[in-house]
Amino acid sequence: MYFSPRSNVTLFYIKKTKVMTDVKQILKSTETKMAASVSFLDETFAHIRAGKANPRILDGLHVEYYGNHLPISAVATITTPDAKTITIQPWEKAMIGPIEKAIMASEIGITPVNNGEVIRLSLPIVTEERRKQLVKQAKHEAEESKVSIRNARRDAMDLVKKAIKEGLPEDEGKEIEGEIQKVHDKFIKKIDDLFLLKEKEIMTV
Repeated sequence: MYFSPRSNVTLFYIKKTKVMTDVKQILKSTETKMAASVSFLDETFAHIRAGKANPRILDGLHVEYYGNHLPISAVATITTPDAKTITIQPWEKAMIGPIEKAIMASEIGITPVNNGEVIRLSLPIVTEERRKQLVKQAKHEAEESKVSIRNARRDAMDLVKKAIKEGLPEDEGKEIEGEIQKVHDKFIKKIDDLFLLKEKEIMTV
């Protein structure tokens, strides 16, 4: 089959356009993966009980409601009247039992008390030694998230190098690598910020 010079140029631009599209997708996919790591860390931190009432410790608990499994926040009003108490007021009294059962079966470690209308969770006092342990736990979780972000950066860099071999101009590849590094740095900072906030929360008596 014969291709004219013009056809060859057309094929070159088609290939280059495809490579550029693939590279842009790499950047987008990498940012999505890194954002997911930060979101997972934020969710993990929410379940590290620091002695201060935080409704998010209930986020992972679900109850059955008319055949559907719903989070407690979807069937009740959750408030923190003071720094050591969480109150749960079901919209229907019949939900008190299922909510109480879900809390008892969870790993929250707080015994619920109800008066027939409202469920109360009283957070126990956290010792200084326990607070230090929780900070170490939070630090470990933050480091694990950083590893995930670094792995995402490494995988993305490898894909860009492959794209260069397939025809992406090297200067454009370097530009994309710079963008990947910027995204990496942005999410690493988010992790550091989340950890500092959690550390402050844990150590605040």
